[in-house]
Amino acid sequence: MRFSKVLWVLVAVLIMTPLASADSTTTMEFTGVNGANNGVYYVSPYTGILNYGTSSSQTVVLFCDDINNEVSMNQVWSANITSLASGNFSNTRYGNGSVNLNLGGMNPQSLYEEAAWLVTQFSSHSGDYVSLQYALWDLMTPGAEPANFANADGTTVAQWMALAAANYGQINPASFVIATNTGTLAYSGQVQEFIIQTPEPTTSVLLLFGVIAMFLFFRRRTKQLSA
Repeated sequence: MRFSKVLWVLVAVLIMTPLASADSTTTMEFTGVNGANNGVYYVSPYTGILNYGTSSSQTVVLFCDDINNEVSMNQVWSANITSLASGNFSNTRYGNGSVNLNLGGMNPQSLYEEAAWLVTQFSSHSGDYVSLQYALWDLMTPGAEPANFANADGTTVAQWMALAAANYGQINPASFVIATNTGTLAYSGQVQEFIIQTPEPTTSVLLLFGVIAMFLFFRRRTKQLSA
């Protein structure tokens, strides 16, 4: 039956299509903004394409932690993808102490986990995009934006940062990667760095099982109708 063949193709695609590959090099494209801005800059979340130009390309949501660099619409660049669970932040702009002089003695793992927690707040606080973006920028570049700024529900940038410091242990580091331009890193004059939240492995497995279950259901139904 033609429909069952389509389902088998879907199963094969799910098996063969990789998730955002961690600790590797890929090509990125910046594709869009959400429209929220502070009067000068558009703020996260943005959209982009991971593995651009390949059969495994996928659209992802980008969260900028980097006020010191820029990216333009439809810009394509080569990026190092670092898993937040890897513990190695040498290819990141703000976890590499030789590049980020503001790092001091701060643990890069905690720094990026706090940033990842802030990323998780965008979906439930759409009116606070600007204050959340400021918190992300201030986390990596202290004092970049006013800590007393607040919009919508009145939560200030300083309060968001305090919440991130108190709650970052709730996130799963394996669900986040950092996209940083390749080559010798500099603090400015390069492509912005982004945090990407990847699908939970369990979510992908459940989706795969769901497709298989659909196939088995329709296959059984076809046999019953033909009996």
